[in-house]
Amino acid sequence: MQNNRFSHARRIFLSISAALGLFLLSGCGNSITNLTPSVIPENPSQIYTISARVSPQVPKIVPGSLTVRIIIDGQSFPMTKSDLGTDIFTFDYQLPANRDEIAYYFLVNFQFENNGITSSREEYIDVVHTKIVGRYVLSLESNRGPIGARVSILGRGFTAQDTVTFDGTPTRTVFESPNSLSFFIPAVESSRNYKVEISGDKGTSTVGTFRVDPTSLTVSPTELSLAPGQSQALTFTLPAPAPTGGLLLDVTTDVPESVIMPEVVVPAGSTSLTVNVTGGKPGGGNLVLKGYGAGEVTIPVTVK
Repeated sequence: MQNNRFSHARRIFLSISAALGLFLLSGCGNSITNLTPSVIPENPSQIYTISARVSPQVPKIVPGSLTVRIIIDGQSFPMTKSDLGTDIFTFDYQLPANRDEIAYYFLVNFQFENNGITSSREEYIDVVHTKIVGRYVLSLESNRGPIGARVSILGRGFTAQDTVTFDGTPTRTVFESPNSLSFFIPAVESSRNYKVEISGDKGTSTVGTFRVDPTSLTVSPTELSLAPGQSQALTFTLPAPAPTGGLLLDVTTDVPESVIMPEVVVPAGSTSLTVNVTGGKPGGGNLVLKGYGAGEVTIPVTVK
């Protein structure tokens, strides 16, 4: 009877040990790693590859027992092994019309052996979301420049409603094509960095960081006295040639009815530009060019 009691105790001990081993084994962590980016650029076919790495943390998988599936919109689809690795599985998903997000999770089933015992296991991950973006930025032509310089942005999905902003302040933006935008560096404080973004119907997209460099110019003559209808030449001179795309000199005035003048854009490679300023209604005020020299250049104007 004593031997029977020891045999019975030994069987209980072995059972507990086996159960403990399976418990510890199951606690080794999930073996599924999602490899799909949270944001994917839109493509014309609207087919997107979802991928995962599946590496069960068990001593030995029963051959042929591993199945990997993806669950999307309540539907289950088998995933196939990728050529990129034996533990990587992929699925090509056709995005339905009028959708810009994919919600899914992975479901893995397999059998494994441990100490001569064959067991089954099912693993999964929480639901994840991948956003399909119709507008995205590939590159910023440059990351620094002076006020008034024209800078291009390359990407995809741009529209005529998009506006480039510096720390939230809108800039003068030019829509060139769905793959290209350009903007003129606004008259902001120089010698500092600004966060550049694109805002429009498709939301806000981060472009990068841009540094505004200080510059100066001279204006001749330094003041204007005109009669209504009379014109006078005004010359803007830069210390260095204007950059590619030209340099926009954003001249404003506090007497718009008294001053008639064209837009001032110094051509690329030029160091000066002369424009004609024509007197309008009688009055007095200033032409102002912000962001140059000590902060702004002021040209007094009198029309009488």
